[in-house]
Amino acid sequence: MEEKLGIVQEIYSLIVNFAVTYSFQLFGAVVVLTVGFIVGGWVSRLLLGVLEIKQVDITLRELIASASRIVVVGLFLIIALSQMGISITPFIAALGGLAVGASFAIQGPVSNYGAGLVIILTRMYKVGDNIFVCGCTGIVREITLATTILESEDNERIVIPNKHIVGEIHRNSYEYRIVEGQVAIAYEADPEQSIALLADRLSGLDGVDSGHRPVVGINRFSDAGVILDYRVWVESERYFEILHQVNLAVYQALQAEGITIPFPHRDVRVVSDSSMTNP
Repeated sequence: MEEKLGIVQEIYSLIVNFAVTYSFQLFGAVVVLTVGFIVGGWVSRLLLGVLEIKQVDITLRELIASASRIVVVGLFLIIALSQMGISITPFIAALGGLAVGASFAIQGPVSNYGAGLVIILTRMYKVGDNIFVCGCTGIVREITLATTILESEDNERIVIPNKHIVGEIHRNSYEYRIVEGQVAIAYEADPEQSIALLADRLSGLDGVDSGHRPVVGINRFSDAGVILDYRVWVESERYFEILHQVNLAVYQALQAEGITIPFPHRDVRVVSDSSMTNP
């Protein structure tokens, strides 16, 4: 029993001595670190406000704000450690050695982060754009350092690692995409009337961009008839829905005016050779 009491007294003495010796240093370090978190949050919010006024891309301004907060807190952490009399030189050396070893194990994530930084800084695309990349198409919903998240017209969530995007060819149609199609009219039809009819009919469709008038014209002359091209700018988020409406509107407009949509046909004649018939 006396041994246990002696151990307890020793522990108590150590705690008291530690508190007396380092209490003010610990208190100062906690205060410095708390101030660091407060100042870091304030700097982050200030930068967010300034970058928003400058109309900087939301992904880029959030990255800058987060990085600034981490830098400020890191500086105050160094001050707090020095307040406690702890030298940070051994920690820096240890972190350097750990980073070299860990770099081989995390090459994939690091390459994604590097590619994400390139995407954000070069503004290859931004949230809300409609892009086609790596065989996938959709609206950009989120850009992080590691991945780009798309949403397709079928409400599919597509997550693409950024390292697969940088260096690849990608198409950005922004808010509107182009619907392209062809239709044939008979040679007896008036091409100017047909072109004007389709242009007027397509320009009034819901989802078609009013800033771009539909483009309709003659593409070529085929055996079946005169081939007309039509190109319409439609909302990217409703591309396939409006594509079907456009094709239906073209068909209905021509039918309503009695303009024939021909189809390929051939006349086959059988020629009999009398010399080949049996007597």
